[in-house]
Amino acid sequence: MIGKGASISHTKASMEYGWNNEKDANVVLKNNLIGNNPSEITKEFEMIQSLNNNCNKNTLSFVLSPTIEDGKNLLNKDFNKIANDFIKEMELGDRQAIAFVHNDKEHRHIHLYVNRINFNGIAYNDSYIGKKCHKSAHNVAIKNNLRTVKDIQNSNKLATKEIRSEIRDIHLQVLTLKRPQNFEEYINQMKKQGVTVNPIINKSNQLQGFRYLKDGYNFKGSEVHRSMSINKIAIEINSNSEIGLRTYPENKNNNEKKYQENKPEYNETNFTYSSGIISALFKYENDEGIIFNKKRKKRNKNIKR
Repeated sequence: MIGKGASISHTKASMEYGWNNEKDANVVLKNNLIGNNPSEITKEFEMIQSLNNNCNKNTLSFVLSPTIEDGKNLLNKDFNKIANDFIKEMELGDRQAIAFVHNDKEHRHIHLYVNRINFNGIAYNDSYIGKKCHKSAHNVAIKNNLRTVKDIQNSNKLATKEIRSEIRDIHLQVLTLKRPQNFEEYINQMKKQGVTVNPIINKSNQLQGFRYLKDGYNFKGSEVHRSMSINKIAIEINSNSEIGLRTYPENKNNNEKKYQENKPEYNETNFTYSSGIISALFKYENDEGIIFNKKRKKRNKNIKR
């Protein structure tokens, strides 16, 4: 089960969405409320919210999504328990709250709205609410025998272990045998081996990492293996560039022998692949001519260490 949460100011619009008949919505929880439609519920919320005029985002909105398989087996009373357990985990206390289940799609989920202002006019502290929500949803899932995010991730890892192992093996062959001198060579060599490598560019137009595509699968480098982060790849490429082994033809056979002798077993937990010298400014230029830099950190010599 996944949980998402945020503080919002558009209470009425959210109530109307939650109580949308087109979503085949069912009310599964109603705490300290008597209204029978979105307008009435909103007015009840606003009555308590008037006790605190300093808080603009005065409604808490949560979405709780069990897996499709779990959702098929849940009844309204089960969704009620999930919502109540979540309220307790979030330590929301005695507040106005209403929860709806949307049944219009195969993926059934809960929309939970809680008044951020309690009956004493005090606003709930929404600092790090996303992390709190995630942790609370995890605990509620365990308590109700539902699959957690970690369960799903582990299942996906197991199902894709073979293809990820194949991509990682090609990655190691390219670094060990082809010894690319820069990212462009690395990408081209990977493509020759049947793996498309797409750069991930952040908002600052800097190279942040790579995505690997093969046989219809699409992974971030860290999803293939933790050794395939941009930092570790950069270290290896920089090492290749400094050592310059590719200038000596006789090294080709030595590299092949070295790879076969030291080819590591695939191990999710204890395998690490990091060597070389961190000492360069790495550049990658894409088709548009934008250069993405991975900058070295500079020490302030005036600071005593």
